[in-house]
Amino acid sequence: MSDAGDLDHLLRYVRESRGFDFTGYKPSTLQRRVRKRMDAVAVESFEAYGEFLEVHPDEFDELFDTILINVTSFFRDAEAWEVIRSRVVPAIIDGKAADAPIRIWSAGCATGQEAYSAAMLLAEALGEEAFQRRVKIYGTDADEQALETARLALYDPAKLEDVPEDLLMRYFERMGMRWCFRKDLRRSMIFGRNNLVRDAPISRIDLLLCRNTLMYFNSEAQGQILRRLHFALQPAGFLFLGKSEMLVTRRDLFEAVDLKRRIFRRASAVSHLEMPLAFAVEPGSGHAHGAAAIAERALDADEAPHIVIGRDRTLLLANEAARSALRLGDPDVGRPLQDLAVSYRPVELRSSLDAVFAEGRAPTLGPVSQPRGGEDRLFEVHLLPLLSSDEVDAVSVVFADVTERHRAQQDAERSRQELGTAYEELQSTVEELETTNEELQSTNEELETTNEELQSTNEELETTNEELQSTNEELETINDELRERSTELRESNAIMEVILRAKGVGVIVVDPEQRVRLWSRESEDLWGVRAEEVVDLPLGDLDVGLPVEQVRPLVRQVLLDGKEPPVSESFLARDRRGRAFRCAVTVMRLDVDDTAVTGVVVLTERLREQELGAAS
Repeated sequence: MSDAGDLDHLLRYVRESRGFDFTGYKPSTLQRRVRKRMDAVAVESFEAYGEFLEVHPDEFDELFDTILINVTSFFRDAEAWEVIRSRVVPAIIDGKAADAPIRIWSAGCATGQEAYSAAMLLAEALGEEAFQRRVKIYGTDADEQALETARLALYDPAKLEDVPEDLLMRYFERMGMRWCFRKDLRRSMIFGRNNLVRDAPISRIDLLLCRNTLMYFNSEAQGQILRRLHFALQPAGFLFLGKSEMLVTRRDLFEAVDLKRRIFRRASAVSHLEMPLAFAVEPGSGHAHGAAAIAERALDADEAPHIVIGRDRTLLLANEAARSALRLGDPDVGRPLQDLAVSYRPVELRSSLDAVFAEGRAPTLGPVSQPRGGEDRLFEVHLLPLLSSDEVDAVSVVFADVTERHRAQQDAERSRQELGTAYEELQSTVEELETTNEELQSTNEELETTNEELQSTNEELETTNEELQSTNEELETINDELRERSTELRESNAIMEVILRAKGVGVIVVDPEQRVRLWSRESEDLWGVRAEEVVDLPLGDLDVGLPVEQVRPLVRQVLLDGKEPPVSESFLARDRRGRAFRCAVTVMRLDVDDTAVTGVVVLTERLREQELGAAS
């Protein structure tokens, strides 16, 4: 088998095992990233790597992290975000009634920075009260691990470097060494899993962020995604792409607002662009009207995913759901049915089609099993004759997913049997039913997250579920932070006692590795350097007027001597204005308990003139 065939086999295994469908990704990109993981685990062939995955299921997470590169940041490409702030957001607000909802979708949101960037711009434009009342922001990604980070909304200071300081202070709260997006505004944001190629889009969107995502897909997948994004947007909605992306396909779906910054507006495309159907003839030919009529009658007969077979046993039409489930592509439309795998999988169609064309019957086949989304699904296949006068022109083949109905029937039958068992088995039966109910509930919640905007009757319920989940996650985060702080409290108390004794002088707290842990306000005034500029730096790396090379031996002496008395000396130094003065330096031990020295406190004080003379 060739490398390409081995890779396809590996991708099928990944899809069936974990539900990740990478068939729309560029083959060269996929091969390069999969080989990177193969090199990391010392595996040479795709087949061997598939066997490695079977034995080491944790490797799936490493593989997905490598393929789904989650590179993002707050206000990435600042000039483009300035256009969003100054032109796009005002246009969205001006185009709506005063209390109309505003809906934002960050597709491929990774760890959530762009979704929170959009939230800050909307909150600035509307005010916080109107933001909480009107705005709903959806962040979706195929990587569940990245979504967990986005839901927590906790970021290290390095991740927030591009956030303007005024926005940082208004919309984030300090939690230990990290910053957390405000909880009251976080309730307006929902994060869930969504595959842009396979899953249904969120609808009625005013601003859609899909940045540096299309570049990973081939042209066919890009066309499918752009049709979904076009469907998701409001008539006047905006699309924001990455600076490395252009609308190579489906240019008629969007018009440029700012081409340089990759900002587009939804175009009023003709209806057939939004209908995911493929015809076997060119629209301008004489047979196009007949094919379109057949397609229309097929849609009227059944709304389920289906294909249409002509009298000559060729594939005339396939809707998007059928193409996804049965792995049909545009080139397959117009081909003889016997050349396609759908003619015999998941069920033999050819003999049944002959009976329909000959007798005009509408049989139902199955249920039959067919792998889909990483699991075996059950389908009933309905063959519906499409008549013109008294003759069958074509047959619509409808694949109805009856998995849930079949499962429900099996559950009901199992429940009836379990109710007839002895009392000793009752507790075991109840536990099994509870497990089954939990699994069904979990499945239902995932489906609601994926299709929630297409199922308008469940929108409020899903929002409530997301808010409760967010609240639980936030409470868990707070508990973790409280546990961490409990261990820091004793050291903080010891530090504060020393600081209170040293009131009026500059205080520097250094740990046993001689890294700065505290830099007091008096130290900032004396040496002209803020605490955030020096905390965590080695004492020897400080570039201030204090002669640190002369102070460091005193620090080492106190650290080595342990319980010895404080050490004091005076040195010639320069203050933050560059003026020379005599500085008294006192170094004393710092310990939380009596067992070991946990650091030292360095006190620096400007000597007055009489003291300077005495010191001289």
